[in-house]
Amino acid sequence: MMLSPDQAEADLSWTQSDPETLLNGLKSVGCASDEPAEAEERPKCRAEQPLSREEKRRRRRATAKYRSAHATRERIRVEAFNVAFAELRKLLPTLPPDKKLSKIEILRLAICYISYLNHVLDV
Repeated sequence: MMLSPDQAEADLSWTQSDPETLLNGLKSVGCASDEPAEAEERPKCRAEQPLSREEKRRRRRATAKYRSAHATRERIRVEAFNVAFAELRKLLPTLPPDKKLSKIEILRLAICYISYLNHVLDV
């Protein structure tokens, strides 16, 4: 984006001021402090905008409590998923009956078995 010479001078006036003036301006709005911040504490600016819904969600998901609860819910979901596959597996005829099948093999065998049962009903 090209700026006209008069815009460039007006917009870049802050670059010509000394760092001390800029620091004092930041201190006046509460964005800078002479006090050293603790290692885990992030310096906050009182002039910050309120957090957006997405930023609040991101920060909430970053907590250990949330991650632990999420992991627990995921374990319960996966366990229910595996139980459903085990029940479906019991309904399918295979030789030998105790043969270990993967989930995709169970689904493919179920599709074939349903097709076979439809064929038997049609005859």
